Order: sequence, then C-alpha cells, then structure tokens
Amino acid sequence: MLKRLDKIRFRGQKRDEFLDLAESPNASDSECNDDIPVKHRSSLKDTEEQRDPAGSGMLTMSAAPIQDYKMTDADPLSEVKGHLEIALLEKHFLQEELRKLREETNVETLKQELEKEKSKRVDLEQKMNDILRSRLEDSPPPPPKPQVASLNGTGDKQKETFRCRIWKWLYERFGVYIEDFRFQPEENTVETEEPLSAKRLTENMRRLKRGAKPVTNFMRNLSALSSWHSVYTSAIAFIIYMNAAWHGWVLPMFLFLAILRLSLNYLIAKGWRIQWSIVPEVSEPMEPPKEELTVSEKFQLVLDVAQKAQNLFGKMADVLEKIKNLFMWVQPEITQKLYVGLWVAFIASCLLPYKLMGFMIGIYAGIKFFIIDFMFKSCPKLRDKYDTPYIVWTTLPTDPQLKERNNTTLSRRLSGFEKQMQPVVARSGQSTSMSCGIGREEESGRAYNTKRGPFHEVFNLSENERPLSVCENGWRCCLINRDRKMPTDYIRNGVLYVTENYLCFESSSSRATSSKKNKVIKLQDITDIQKYKVLSVLPGSGMGISITTPSTLKPLVFGAMIHRDEAFDAIHSQYTKIMSSTAAPTVTNPET
Repeated sequence: MLKRLDKIRFRGQKRDEFLDLAESPNASDSECNDDIPVKHRSSLKDTEEQRDPAGSGMLTMSAAPIQDYKMTDADPLSEVKGHLEIALLEKHFLQEELRKLREETNVETLKQELEKEKSKRVDLEQKMNDILRSRLEDSPPPPPKPQVASLNGTGDKQKETFRCRIWKWLYERFGVYIEDFRFQPEENTVETEEPLSAKRLTENMRRLKRGAKPVTNFMRNLSALSSWHSVYTSAIAFIIYMNAAWHGWVLPMFLFLAILRLSLNYLIAKGWRIQWSIVPEVSEPMEPPKEELTVSEKFQLVLDVAQKAQNLFGKMADVLEKIKNLFMWVQPEITQKLYVGLWVAFIASCLLPYKLMGFMIGIYAGIKFFIIDFMFKSCPKLRDKYDTPYIVWTTLPTDPQLKERNNTTLSRRLSGFEKQMQPVVARSGQSTSMSCGIGREEESGRAYNTKRGPFHEVFNLSENERPLSVCENGWRCCLINRDRKMPTDYIRNGVLYVTENYLCFESSSSRATSSKKNKVIKLQDITDIQKYKVLSVLPGSGMGISITTPSTLKPLVFGAMIHRDEAFDAIHSQYTKIMSSTAAPTVTNPET
C-alpha cells in the first residue's frame, strides 16, 4: 500500500526538472547526502512501475482522496526544496564573481610593489645615515683633554647626536628646495587646434588690430618727429636730445621717458583722459559683430584674411631673405661694405674710450634722425644717391629675384651660344640644312597643336592663324550660350584661344578634329566686350567675359576663368589693334 502511495505522490512533479545537487561543484557533503536516498527511492519506484505496469492504473480511481491528502503535505516540502536549490545557485554565482574580482584586483602585484617601495625607503634611509656618518668622520676631532678623559666617550656621543640633529633640521628645512632642482624629462604636450569658424576669425583679426595699435602709433609718432610734422615739438625734442648726448645722459633720458610713459598709462588706466601723441589719433568706427554671416560674407571674409596674410607673409619673407643674402655674400659688393664697417667699428672700440664712443654715436644718431632723414625724405633723388643704408637694403635681392636673375642670365648665355653656332651650321652641307629645316617646321607645328590635332585643322582656319604668344596653351573656361535651351549645349567646358583675327573656343567634348561644338568668332564681328560676373552671390568682380555679336541674341559668356584679367587684356588689345583703322564700337570695362 505504501509503495503504491509513493508512486501516486511522485507522479505529479518530476524530480528530473530540478538541479542535481550532488553534481554541483560547490555543494557541501551534507547537501549531497540529503539527495542521494531520494534518488535511490525514485529509482526503486521506476523499477516497480516497470514490473507492475497495470497496477497503477487500477488504483487511480480508488486512491483519489488519499492522493489529495498526500499532495497537500508534499507541496510545502517541494517549495522548501526549490528555495534551497535557488539559494545554492546564488551561492555558486557569487563565488564565481568573487573569484573574478580577485583575479582583476591583482592583490599580489600590489603587495610586490609595496614591498619594493619599502625596500627603496630602507635603502634611502641607509644612504642618508651613511652620508651623515661620513660627514661626521671627516670633521676634525676635538682636541684631547686629559683631565676629563673619563668623560670623552659620553661627550663624543652627545656631539654626534647634536650634529645629527643639526643635519636633520637642515634637511627638513631646506630639503624641499633642493628637490626642486632635480632634472626631470620634458613632457611633450600637444595643443588642440580649434576648428575654422568665421566668428572666431573676425574676433582674432580685431584682437590683432588692437594689439598692434600701440606699436603702429609709436612708429607713426617717430616718423612724424623725424619728418618735422610739428615744428615746435621736433625742435624741442632735437634740443633736449642733443643736450643729453653732449653731457652723456642719453641712457638716463630714455629710462626717464619709459618711466614717464608707464606713469601716464597708469593714469589712463585709472580713468584720466591724456593724449600724448604728435599725430592725432583717428578713431575708426567700431563695427558691431554680426552673429550670423551669409555665405557671401563668409567667403569675402576668408578672401580678405587670405590676402592680408599673403601680403604680411610676403613682406616678412622678403626681410628674412634679404638679411640671409646679406650675410651669405650673395652680392659681394654689398656684403663687403658691411664687412669693412664691422672692422672699423671693432678697431675703434678697441682704441677709443667708451665715453668718447658713446658721445660720437649719440651725436651722429641725433643728426641722422632729425636732419639727414628729413632731407632724404624731402628730396628722393638725394636719398637714391647718398643714403647708403637705404641703397644697400633696396639693392639686396630676395630668393625669387635671384631665381629670375639666374634664369635671364642662363637664357642670355644660351642665345649667345646659338649665335656662335650659327656660322658653323651655315657651313654644313645642304642635306643637313634641309633636315634642320624639316625639324624646325615640325617643332613649330608642335607648338601650335591642340589636343585634337593641328590648330588650323581643328577650327577650319588657314595655316597662318596661330594662337598668340600670351595664350599658346589657352585659357581653361566654360562657354555659356544662353540662346540654347538644351543643357548639353547651354554650358560647355573647354579652352579659349586668341589669334590675330579670331577668337577660338575648343570644346573638351569634341571628338573629331573639326567638331560642331567648337566655336570660332571673328574679332571684327564683335560689338561689345565686358568683364562679367556669373554668380552675383560670390564676392569680387567675377571670373567671366561676355562677348556680344550680331549673330547671337544674348551675349556669349566665357566663365570660370582663373586668369580672367589677362585674357580680357589680350582679347581687348588684339581687338583694338584690328579695329584701329575703322570706327571702334563701344568697349566698356565695368566691374559688374
């Protein structure tokens, strides 16, 4: 009967759904022993069910009340076992996390580093003690006193302890300052670059202008003082300076002026209105900063900044290159003057007393600044003839000037060599002259060939029509024909040429030697030539040329030309040369 009841009890919930606690790696012996008999009992039940398969079915109906009673007793027990299994799983997971944390913290490495630091501290203390002992041993011993021989041992110990205290006090007092003189490697810090911003750009421009304003005002006042802008001020300054130079007070005078300038700046900072300037300052109207700039304003701002930076960097490069070329004997006749002047100054500084040297330099500087420079500024011809520093500085070449000069000298040498070789070539045989003539014709033909073929064949012109020397390679541009409606015919990319009688446009999309997409305009048929601005949004005068002819309703526009001004000058000069015999039409040059 009990066996059958046990079968009915364990038929509802299978034990296989729970985790086998005996197989858990972190389970204790007691927990494993609790589940072993249960497993054994379940195995016995399974064998009994296999032996008597029909018995369980016969008692199901009769044992229904007993089954309900047993199930009510088994529910709390199964619930307790389920909680116990959950707790064991949580314990297993926590142990795994604890093991991972122990591996991550690396307690052993920290302990090793701590032991190393302790050993270093012990070594330093030992070295300090050794240094103190060596200093105590190097110090002269006190004179012996026979009457107190019994007390020498205790006295020496007291002196050693006293000296150790003194050295310890000195180290504690000044050791911090000594450690500041330890050499340490430099730290390479990388500065972060700010992104490009129109607002930041305008702000930096204004800051630069405000920062350079005192320097520019000072230089302007010096120039006005030298050019006698105010006669009374310049005369008073000249008398004071010459008197100071005569008595040897030039350096104290300049120091006094610096102190006076700082004092005036202090009063101005406190709110005083003081103007100490020979030339009256012109107050420029301050433009209120715009929060939002349009695309055109941003583009114009970038162009202005680029132009100013280009000019500033060009001037700085010219100055540096001239100084380099002066000291590198690029022009020996100029560097020779500097060389002789330095030798004279060296000998004079060795022979003459410094008081006399200062007197001579001060007198010469005053006369040069107040009188000689004024005469040179008023009379430019005198300056070009007799102002040695100005002549030296203006005649010093820059690197681009040297390069251009070398190219010209090289071309002259080649032309001279060709002239010398002409008689030799003339003496050669007729066959060689014919071959040379053919070669020259080929070279001349190559010079006037386009990408599609010979120039006269591409545009169906005579062989005499060749591009001018200004535009042998042509100008890259795009032809805008506003009479056409198709997009492929409205804008064409290509190259523009100018000959003696025609204006030729070679389209880049033309495949044959003479294509219909190429454009040939006779210069005599042109009625109007103007500089044209294709996009009004962009700043500047534009990059196009408009040409009006009787055969077109709207003017033809050659736009996107980088060298627009050069092309316009070449076309206009050739046009005026052809139309000089007849009445020239209206030719305007507006910056539209």
